[in-house]
Amino acid sequence: MDYLDLFTGSEGTLGIVYEAELELLPASRHFVAGVVFFASDAAAMEAVEAWRATPRLNMLEYLDGGSLKILRERYPEMPAEAGAALLIEQELEQDDSDEIEQWAARLECAGALERSWFASGAADRERFRRFRHALPESVNDIVRRNGFLKLGSDYAVPLERNAEMLACYRRALEASFSGRYVIFGHIGDAHVHVNILPESGADFERGRELMVEFARAAVTLGGTVGAEHGLGKRKAHLLGLQYAPEHIESMRQVKRRLDPQWLLGRDTLFPYTGS
Repeated sequence: MDYLDLFTGSEGTLGIVYEAELELLPASRHFVAGVVFFASDAAAMEAVEAWRATPRLNMLEYLDGGSLKILRERYPEMPAEAGAALLIEQELEQDDSDEIEQWAARLECAGALERSWFASGAADRERFRRFRHALPESVNDIVRRNGFLKLGSDYAVPLERNAEMLACYRRALEASFSGRYVIFGHIGDAHVHVNILPESGADFERGRELMVEFARAAVTLGGTVGAEHGLGKRKAHLLGLQYAPEHIESMRQVKRRLDPQWLLGRDTLFPYTGS
């Protein structure tokens, strides 16, 4: 670990950024992008394993059946039988690349050729991105109507444990929150987000319990409790599921060294004790 790693992962508890220098990379000119609909989760997961190693694949995102149900009101043109979807985007070496034909072959092999949306133009790529981002927007609308905070996960596991983690999510969520949850996100990295949509105080408490159970399962499978968004104040209790007390004390010692007055991110990750 270098200082960049240390500060990037500290969630604002070790320092602040007062100046940043950015380097822009040339924008790629040629892409193929698509939304691929599957009749079942099992078919989508088979495609994930088959497509993950595709060269220059910039996006491999997942939407479960619950996600598609929520989106159907805004996108009624989705295939009626769709039970899951993958969003893909691949950078091409040239516009007339035979990689487009390779995607046609992949979709045909997966039985998804006729029900998918595919394009190589910038306008369509943006349309597919809007489709993806419409889900969290719609989920937040539901949350506001329900009057309870959503409960969201940010756990990730090693690629080879992806199917096990998804099965763990599905079993527990169907038992307690059938029709009131969605699973979506970065399936190519074995890092998806569970959103539980509670409708009562009892729902909310059960959802909190499930999120802790899921965190323990992710750690047991060799994963992490904070893959992308960090833990912050609300999820700081999850840190102890992944790290032993002596490891957390080492983190506190680093903070004491760099922020002896404990001014930065107070009570974020570590409770303030006055020392």
